Amino acid sequence: MNNILPFPDTDEQRWRAVLDRDARCDGAFVYAVRSTGVFCRPSCPSRRAGRAQVSFFAVPEAAVQAGYRPCKRCRPERAEAADPRVATIRTVCRTIETRDEGVPTLDQLGSAVGISPHHLQRLFKAMMGVSPRQYAEAVRLGRLKQSLKEGEPVTMALYGAGYGSSSRLYEKAPAHLGMTPASYAKGGRGARIAYTVVAHSRVGSLGRLLVAATERGICMVSLGDTEAFLEAELENEFPEAEIGRDDGALAEWVGAVLELADAGTPHADLPLDIRATAFQWRVWRELQAIPAGETRTYGEIAAALGQPGAARAVGRACATNPVSLVVPCHRAVGGDGKMHGYRWGVERKKALLERERGG
Repeated sequence: MNNILPFPDTDEQRWRAVLDRDARCDGAFVYAVRSTGVFCRPSCPSRRAGRAQVSFFAVPEAAVQAGYRPCKRCRPERAEAADPRVATIRTVCRTIETRDEGVPTLDQLGSAVGISPHHLQRLFKAMMGVSPRQYAEAVRLGRLKQSLKEGEPVTMALYGAGYGSSSRLYEKAPAHLGMTPASYAKGGRGARIAYTVVAHSRVGSLGRLLVAATERGICMVSLGDTEAFLEAELENEFPEAEIGRDDGALAEWVGAVLELADAGTPHADLPLDIRATAFQWRVWRELQAIPAGETRTYGEIAAALGQPGAARAVGRACATNPVSLVVPCHRAVGGDGKMHGYRWGVERKKALLERERGG
């Protein structure tokens, strides 16, 4: 590589490392592409985007916080930290993310990585763009949003996310959520969404099937008894989007989804336009790896991800899956092997597994 430092410190050096696909810089930073919403390691073999579309982040966690998702091809979140500063900050992020109650102090975080609180504050802010406290608040808020979208009561969601009381959050709720916690929902502002509802013999006992998509890919696949219910669910999920029915435009994608209803085998070329945390993506990929007709417990899935204590988080990732069939969350079961829940109804979960088993 031409005159590039092992750990590039300027965007010009980082861009040169990306152009050279320099693997020595893997784990030193990641680059994100605005047009795709994906971030990669420098050596990723994917086609290079234009410089104007690219942003750089010192650590994968910063890219995730900015709304990007990890590349499925190069798996940048798995790269070993090449720069010791990156390793330190990633350890701090893990410490914050795994804390169940409150926000850890700088002294606590400094002790976890063996550096002074003052130095930690400066290094974290330089590499993440926010302070450790701001990052911790963003993590708590993310947990709160996820719990509210899953339908948890506000009080349970607040305490489950690590908030000691509701008063201060409610004061700041409009700035954080755009509305009060009780009415929070994803808006889809600026998106144009086309959808269709299929009542087909291949859907059978599953009821009716809704497929919705943006220009970039499928954003929702849902099952229900009536068109009215499915349309209301779509509008509730994207209340600020421009939504219109277009049966013809989605015919090819609907056909691929119907194949999933029949055979349960993932369609490799099916594009998705869904936003999720890095952990949710990992869970969903693991679900797609489960053979059709088989099941895994939440604990088994967590263990396969290398996080055996994350069974509850796996359950949450299944509950927030917006694309039934495409991400087969019906293959996840409770620790006792029983079907305790399914976003589209336990009876449909049973029916899907029976189909996959040839029943």
